[in-house]
Amino acid sequence: MFMPVGTQGTVKGISPQELLEIGSQMILGNTYHLMLRPGEQLVAAHGGLPGFTAYPGPFLTDSGGFQVMSLGHMRKINEEGVTFKSHLDGSMVLLTPERSIGVQEALGADVIMAFDECPPYPAERDYIQQSLERTIRWLERCQAVKSREDQALFAIVQGGVHQDLRQHSLDLTLPFGTPGFAIGGLAVGESKEEMYPAVAFTAARLPEGKPRYLMGVGHPEDLIAGIALGVDMFDCVYPTRTGRFGYALTDEGRLNLNSSAPRRQLEPIDPECDCYACRHYTRAYLAHLLRAEEMLAPRMLSLHNLRYLHRLVERASRAIAAGTFQQWAQVWAERYFQQAVPAWFQAALAAGASVEAPA
Repeated sequence: MFMPVGTQGTVKGISPQELLEIGSQMILGNTYHLMLRPGEQLVAAHGGLPGFTAYPGPFLTDSGGFQVMSLGHMRKINEEGVTFKSHLDGSMVLLTPERSIGVQEALGADVIMAFDECPPYPAERDYIQQSLERTIRWLERCQAVKSREDQALFAIVQGGVHQDLRQHSLDLTLPFGTPGFAIGGLAVGESKEEMYPAVAFTAARLPEGKPRYLMGVGHPEDLIAGIALGVDMFDCVYPTRTGRFGYALTDEGRLNLNSSAPRRQLEPIDPECDCYACRHYTRAYLAHLLRAEEMLAPRMLSLHNLRYLHRLVERASRAIAAGTFQQWAQVWAERYFQQAVPAWFQAALAAGASVEAPA
């Protein structure tokens, strides 16, 4: 499944009812941002994220570990945890494994993530090794303080693009036996040629009977390549951020509705799509809304892009069940890339050639 990102407790511009209608199965919330504003206790007073947001489906919350990397100029790391300078008011905030779990328990997500450090790219090998070993010690502390039985704690495998460090992280992480495992530390600036061997190596060594979550990844080609390699769960701001800039996702690639051609096109974004935008509006109308800076345009493009990714995962799932995933993915790639299918994508399909229908 693809999980829309609701950093602040909302998927930008999309109502909970619309999320349900387009087939969203789980929403991702951000521990760091919700901890700072409005504060986890206010969310808890609403009965957790479902009551606070009025989205009745499952939630996953990240641990705040990504902000360890993305706010690199505003934080200090030590064994205890991470001290941040709040991006809101400049106050100093200490986030530890214990605090991360406490916040996530108050937020009431169904899946919570162990507090980890996501190293930037590039980073020195020695630093990546020290970081992943610290992440293991933090995982142990997360498990020790977790108190809610109705929440599933996922561990995160790190190691950058180095297979030996990935193996080291796997060796240390798998004995914890968490209900699911995430592949972290990727999609942080490395090329896809570097990223996908690391995904293939890690996913192949994670338990088959537990969810595998590739964090922060959500371009259409990434979903298909990741699924080929055995990944189950994805999240990314890409579909809504892209929609806000006037781009629509299609099987033929990304459609730029800011360009001149769509202004005269009377067809929908995608005739095969069943989202509200494609059922009711033409490309020309949406292009007009963009030029007029009407807020309906980014809302509808975001809605379409989310539905496109949900449909893409649904189609991939059906192909796996039918035993035709490899053929389907190859046909999709030739249509999507339009020219030559990239070597990294072909390598991912080849590495995942053992994907079969469930017994």
